[in-house]
Amino acid sequence: MTSKVTSNGPPTGDSPEQLTLLRDTVRKSRTKVPAEITTTLPVARVAVDVSLPHLDRPFDYLVPDDVAGIAQPGVRVKVRFAGKDHDGFVLERLEESDHDGKLVRLRKVVSPEQVLTPEIADLCRAVADRYAGVLADVTRLAVPPRHAKVESEPLRCDLPPRPPASTSRSEWAPYPAGFLDAIERGETPRAVWTAVPGADWALAFAQAAAVCAASGRGALLLVPDARDLERLAAACTEVLGESGFVTLSADLGPTARYRAFLCALHGRTRVVIGTRAAAFAPVADLGLVAIWDDGDESYAEPRAPYPHAREVLLLRAFRQNCAALLGGFARSAEAAAVLESGFAHELIASRPTIRAAAPSVHIAGESDFELARDPSARAARLPHRVFEIAREGLKTGPVLVQVPRAGYLPSLVCQTCRAPSRCATCGGTLRRTGGSGPASCSVCGRPAVDHRCPECGDTRMRAAVIGARRTAEELGRAFPGVVVRTSGGDNMLDVVPSAPALIVSTPGAEPVAEGGYSAALLLDTWLMLARPDLRAAEEAVRRWFNAAAMVRAAGDGGAVILVGDPSALPLQAIVRWSPEGYAAREIEERRTARLAPAAKLAELTGPAEAVSDLVARLRDLIPPSSGLEVLGPVDIDDDTVRAVVRTPRAHGTALVRALKEAQSTRATKKSPGSVRVQVDPPNFG
Repeated sequence: MTSKVTSNGPPTGDSPEQLTLLRDTVRKSRTKVPAEITTTLPVARVAVDVSLPHLDRPFDYLVPDDVAGIAQPGVRVKVRFAGKDHDGFVLERLEESDHDGKLVRLRKVVSPEQVLTPEIADLCRAVADRYAGVLADVTRLAVPPRHAKVESEPLRCDLPPRPPASTSRSEWAPYPAGFLDAIERGETPRAVWTAVPGADWALAFAQAAAVCAASGRGALLLVPDARDLERLAAACTEVLGESGFVTLSADLGPTARYRAFLCALHGRTRVVIGTRAAAFAPVADLGLVAIWDDGDESYAEPRAPYPHAREVLLLRAFRQNCAALLGGFARSAEAAAVLESGFAHELIASRPTIRAAAPSVHIAGESDFELARDPSARAARLPHRVFEIAREGLKTGPVLVQVPRAGYLPSLVCQTCRAPSRCATCGGTLRRTGGSGPASCSVCGRPAVDHRCPECGDTRMRAAVIGARRTAEELGRAFPGVVVRTSGGDNMLDVVPSAPALIVSTPGAEPVAEGGYSAALLLDTWLMLARPDLRAAEEAVRRWFNAAAMVRAAGDGGAVILVGDPSALPLQAIVRWSPEGYAAREIEERRTARLAPAAKLAELTGPAEAVSDLVARLRDLIPPSSGLEVLGPVDIDDDTVRAVVRTPRAHGTALVRALKEAQSTRATKKSPGSVRVQVDPPNFG
């Protein structure tokens, strides 16, 4: 028998010896001999990416010698867990494990980049404990997905960071001195800052960051949305220079976001600005965290464990021992609670300074004289005084008109009985999208050509709410020759010139006016107060303060008018320009009603049996002396119910710990049904 020899392999043939040699050769070529376990810190403690509450703890793995140099704390790894490969992060390296069983080795070090720093790992653990969540869910929020191409690029950030282009503190002149001085000295002041009307808050933030950067420490600045981020970036460019900061936001896209993340991680910049996604940014030697308009709902994370960016920053300030600044024209109840706790002090201008900067604020129908001249001033949507202020304002600049709802006629009712007009096909609300044509369904879009009220039979409909487009149309007829522009939805304006114009906007979409607005008309205030949310009044006040602060000072002719009930406390807060007084009243009312932040709340949502099971376990875990109270459950739909559990704030930690333990027990026993747990939900009602 002859054998064949190839140039690329061993001899082949039919003899047993040759077949054995071939099999051994192939086996060796396919099987890599595993590396020895390193003798230096051979154990890696890993946070495995598993979202099960009963497995929310680190696990130990052996470190092969060939990756010992790069398997450092913070790197991404692949590990074998429950028979599957999982992602994870190395938390620390140890000499030995406290696990009695046999350890398996790390499967792979995905990247040598130490993306989860010890400070951020500690913060993630604290956030998970604060919100009854698991570490794996928080690290997904903290560390953006990897992009290998970005890691291979040379970093484009300056090294070392350049000094700030400007150290001016002009925007902080109206306030008591001391906050920036303390930051400059390397101290850790914490403040709730109420900005004066018309303040350039973005420039003030940039100047505070420059003071911190000049002291050799880092700063992290958060804003609610992309428009505010663009404004802050412009201010930071002016103060810090183009390379003096990086922007970190989910809107950047995965590649640009990861590139900015690495720039901050490597300490190539001392200042990071961004939206909610930047709350966990790895800023080196952090000296200041700041958040603007913390009451904005954009800061609430929609993914588990649903942390709020304000709470994340406050945890960072405490755990990393840095300064903190909560700023806004209004003041949230949570900010008021921070003041009450003593964690921060109040930073606010004197009353004479505020009065000099604020516009004159009026409520339609607030005086007997006005009612005598216009008896419908309190009932009309556009009273005579509104037209007077708009006409006077248009002489010197743009006039802002705030309307709570977008669209034309977003909701219709029966002309006779006022019953809501609904689609005969799907039951959706009927609306009008323009001045002509039939009404249509807001859900399925079908035209309601032959609509007839099921209550009284009338075919006529009227508007329940007037939208921004219809308001713009009415004002255009009332002020012929005046430019009317709308801002809201998909048509957002960023800046408008100082020329006379009517700018009709929905709340939060108000563009910045060059030189400020000459007047502001805040319409349909009742609609914002009537939202089915226990935070409706606080949210309305925040929106009104933000709009009114864009108007020129009264000394420059600036005027604001609100159309609503003159006796309503939220409207009175705007007239007095007292956001701090309204926040104090709000926190006191919440304390009486046992609502957050005066109490600790958790919302439990899921199948009825699962929610009831979780509530029963909570009752067993929490002693009666803690004041546990259960509200509900109530039906949300055919398959889902919601219950609310709450305790006094002093027992809040015990409630969260019990929630986590109860969820872990249910997961261990594989109890049917999944329960969504949200601690201190931002919207409750």
